[in-house]
Amino acid sequence: MKSNSDEIILDEQQNASNTDWIKEQDRVEMVTKLLQRLIAERVDEAGFIKEDIVAIRRHFWDDVTVNFEDAAETAETLASMKQQAEVLSERERSHRHMEKQLKTYQRLVDSPYFGRVDFVEDGDPAGAEAIYLGVGSLYDEQSGEYLVYDWRAPISSLYYDYGPGAVLYKTPETTIQGEMTLKRQYIIQQSQIKSMFDAGVTIGDEMLQQVLGKNASAKMKSIVATIQQEQNKIIRNEQARLLVVEGAAGSGKTSAALQRAAYLLYRHRGHLAADQIVFFSPNPIFNSYIATVLPELGEENVEQTTYQQYLEHRFARQYTVIDLFSQMEYALTAHQEVGYDDIMEMVAYKSSYAFMQRINDYVDDRSKQGMLFRAIKFRGEVIISKEYIAEQFYALDPTISIANRLKLLVTQLLKQITQIAKEERKKSWVDEELELLDPDEYSEAYEKLQNKGSYQSQSFDDFNSERDYLATRIVSRYFKKTRRLIKMLRFVHIDAMYRQLLQQCNFSDYALQHTLTNMNQRMIPYEDATAYLYFKEKLTGFHTNTLIKHVFIDEAQDYSVFQFHYLKRIFPNSKWTVLGDPNQTIYMHSHHHSELDALASLFDEQHSERIRLSKSYRSTHEIVTFTSKIIGAEQLVEPFDRHGPEPQIMQVEQGQLLDDIVRTVQQMQQAAHTSIAIIGKTAEESKQLYEQLLPQLPSLTLIDKETASFDKGIAVIPVYLAKGVEFDTVIVHNASAEYYSKEADKWLFYTACTRAMHELSIFYTGTKTPFMPM
Repeated sequence: MKSNSDEIILDEQQNASNTDWIKEQDRVEMVTKLLQRLIAERVDEAGFIKEDIVAIRRHFWDDVTVNFEDAAETAETLASMKQQAEVLSERERSHRHMEKQLKTYQRLVDSPYFGRVDFVEDGDPAGAEAIYLGVGSLYDEQSGEYLVYDWRAPISSLYYDYGPGAVLYKTPETTIQGEMTLKRQYIIQQSQIKSMFDAGVTIGDEMLQQVLGKNASAKMKSIVATIQQEQNKIIRNEQARLLVVEGAAGSGKTSAALQRAAYLLYRHRGHLAADQIVFFSPNPIFNSYIATVLPELGEENVEQTTYQQYLEHRFARQYTVIDLFSQMEYALTAHQEVGYDDIMEMVAYKSSYAFMQRINDYVDDRSKQGMLFRAIKFRGEVIISKEYIAEQFYALDPTISIANRLKLLVTQLLKQITQIAKEERKKSWVDEELELLDPDEYSEAYEKLQNKGSYQSQSFDDFNSERDYLATRIVSRYFKKTRRLIKMLRFVHIDAMYRQLLQQCNFSDYALQHTLTNMNQRMIPYEDATAYLYFKEKLTGFHTNTLIKHVFIDEAQDYSVFQFHYLKRIFPNSKWTVLGDPNQTIYMHSHHHSELDALASLFDEQHSERIRLSKSYRSTHEIVTFTSKIIGAEQLVEPFDRHGPEPQIMQVEQGQLLDDIVRTVQQMQQAAHTSIAIIGKTAEESKQLYEQLLPQLPSLTLIDKETASFDKGIAVIPVYLAKGVEFDTVIVHNASAEYYSKEADKWLFYTACTRAMHELSIFYTGTKTPFMPM
């Protein structure tokens, strides 16, 4: 029983809380009104400026005095043009700045801020200053104060890194120390405070509960209000040239990486642009999934691609690159085919550092002997033999690299082509071409020759001059392609040398033929694509991109050591942020844990850093506990304290499986789940399942490797395409031992189950997979 004094204390606390709430709501309304006024002003100003720009463009030449009669007039004309262009450029800059401000205010107006810290700087007699944090800054020109600080500002790090007590934060110039007297969090919607609570060191569970308890979105959201202390270390790290983020499924790796990109663009504005950052995603669906995050944070989208798309770009029309998903499908479905084990062994070797070293040794040997060349042909006849090209190549200084010797050789060959072209002008085929010339070309030739003074005292019947001029043009036209191919080093027989290299490896005849057959059909297997490009550029010179300053790689455990080495060559000036979870290593060329471990060797140890995220936020406590047992990581993965139903494991008869899946989908829909994934092991299995379920679930979507985006709804998807994406509920189609029994299947099964946010249903027929937790 409470005493009267206890009741008085409680009443005082309640009154204080109510008073705080009223004051805070009053401030929200004040900030909202200011934002609304600023939005209206910026809309008007942007409109006026746009009208100016249109008018200047329309009347540009009206306001320029054009006179080229003499040097002075020409100079005045150019100055007038420059002045008008500068006026236009200034108005366009003003319009861009106005538009950017407008977007910031529009992002803030519904929810101006999400956090507050009260900070007293050491030695400051003014006392505590209330710092409010939002997704953008808001400066009040009348009071000369920031009403809202951008979450990326140095002082904002206090919110993510500390609780009340002694604190510090770093600015570009110094470190500022002081005391935090209050840390408060808000959930504000439509300018109304829905929740408000004071927090300790970490972001309060109340806010996370509300955010994570919602349905999965078809797009990833920029939840900067819920950044945790360990994620903030990732976001604000500026020292490491290589930052490896290793985290459990659902630990917020990708979210932290995207917010890191936004932070770097904000922090290094003027020195780093969005087009100087490249983000490698696991598949096109994931590109769509994360596409809205940076724009929500007020930044332009960085260059997003997949490694497959990058390979296709580099090969252009030379080869069709067989994609990683086709490789995966073969690995999962072709166990009974002849030569399967040999091919798997070959794939693993071609993805290894050992194969890269084998290529290096082969190329080193070619420096001394054995380079293979193609003969240069013209009109079907050899004009420079491959033997002659080899002789000229090895006559060059052997201490010069192969790539630089080839450049010198190109110069020699082009000179030789010039001499050959002179001889070709005398041949009869040129006379045949002359007879077919268009009359316009004769007229043009006449004018050219007149201008050169060739016909000062003669008429156009000077046959020799006429023929020489026109013959030169015809032969030059025919040799244009030959010259271009020489400059492209097409006389270097890369294909033949790569095939020779493969034949020198200890591959079985069946495995070797698997590669050569594909190459004969102008297709290159995924495992050969990186090796072939590296091999080619090791000979001819690497096509480096020195403009890219930062490379982000998601699902990095799916990359081979060889691929990391190649990308390091291509982007030599870049810092790297690499995200991965070794427990989701599913591709045949990857080795559990080894890829991320080997990556550090590419960078100076002093400039490399590794951060482990162990807490999983995506799934409920029950799902995380269950999935951790699949891989024996109960001690490594920490579930967030958000509860839901236990995963449902159901053994069914084969004939009942489809009906039970349909019934489960309908139950999930009744529970208001808006994104439901039915996950198969392979694309083949998923396609069959889709066709069987479609009559009962007409809104069903099949996601395959060609799918570029996915909206909310019911989808059938192979597990390897679901990586990185989350769904409200997941149904694992058939977790029997028939489907998941090999050691590699364990990681697939784990990946499938960790896609679920709220509910997980697992069906199996016959005997369940040995990886199913008891």
